[in-house]
Amino acid sequence: MSKKSKDKEATNGTYKVTASDVARRAGVSKWTVSRAFTEGASISPKARERVLEAAEALGYRPNLLARGLTKRQTRIVGLVVDEMDNPNMLLLLNEASLQLQRRGFLSMLLNITGDGRQSATISLADQFQVDGLIFLGTVLTDELINLARDIRHIPLVVLYRNCEDPDIQVVSTDGYAAGREIAELLVAQDYRRIGYMAGPASESTRLRRLAGFQEGLVPHGVNAIEVLEAGHYRRDRGFATLAAYLDATPPGERIEALFCENDILAIGALDALSERGLDDRLAIVGFDDIEIAASPHYALTTYRQPRQALVAEAVRRVVDRPEADNHHLQRGELILRRSHLIGTKTTA
Repeated sequence: MSKKSKDKEATNGTYKVTASDVARRAGVSKWTVSRAFTEGASISPKARERVLEAAEALGYRPNLLARGLTKRQTRIVGLVVDEMDNPNMLLLLNEASLQLQRRGFLSMLLNITGDGRQSATISLADQFQVDGLIFLGTVLTDELINLARDIRHIPLVVLYRNCEDPDIQVVSTDGYAAGREIAELLVAQDYRRIGYMAGPASESTRLRRLAGFQEGLVPHGVNAIEVLEAGHYRRDRGFATLAAYLDATPPGERIEALFCENDILAIGALDALSERGLDDRLAIVGFDDIEIAASPHYALTTYRQPRQALVAEAVRRVVDRPEADNHHLQRGELILRRSHLIGTKTTA
């Protein structure tokens, strides 16, 4: 194909323009084209101008992935997610991808939601030579930790959960302090029969909010709580778990207040109460402060995580790779609405 034909096809979008095409049009070498698009490279202003003019005319864009592989940096960060039915996950994914883009990085979504393909998914990230992995609230099983650890020399950060593995950095809300604060809120309302609804279980990434909640109740004479296992962060699981508890427990023996591990479980629990006409019989507190929590229908009292600040810290640890403590915890904010009040306490 002649130079004229290639140029014509390039401008019509039917031919992928290469650095060689730009070099021919600008009358320079292919390596001069590469230097023109490399920050700080040695090239004369006149040669750079010719290259940039030729690139503009042909619609050329440099192959950043190929260049990144040469420099051992792809500027791609893997975002590992599970529990995609959890609305808070979408908020977290949106925030993380936007913050990475502002730093000149792209995100690769690695969805390991219940498909049993963790090994293949993490292997894909390794093949693309990602610059780091951020686990977005992911339950880190032993298998997943071992797979991540096998990808050498890149930062591994887990958001919104704890992890004692020394190879994985933790960026999270101070769940222990949050749990104690919620305990104080509930005992201030004179509740003594209290429960906790848990999501996915993992010894590797324990949520300290339960420990703080339990220990915050003890000084007030509440030495044991009812733990309801939902298993997943889904509205239907919150609904079904509380409904099963109500079916199995006589009214006089039921808990008075329930702290749910996250908001979508709390929303499901509130729906279960509404269906049975028990809206004002059980206090509910959530965690995260998703958008629907503020709906007048739910008026969910919840604990807001500092999402933007935590994501910024996780991105900083991947992009800048600073020397830092392995655990970074921040305080959130208790958001008072109406759901923590029952019976005659329905006015804040």
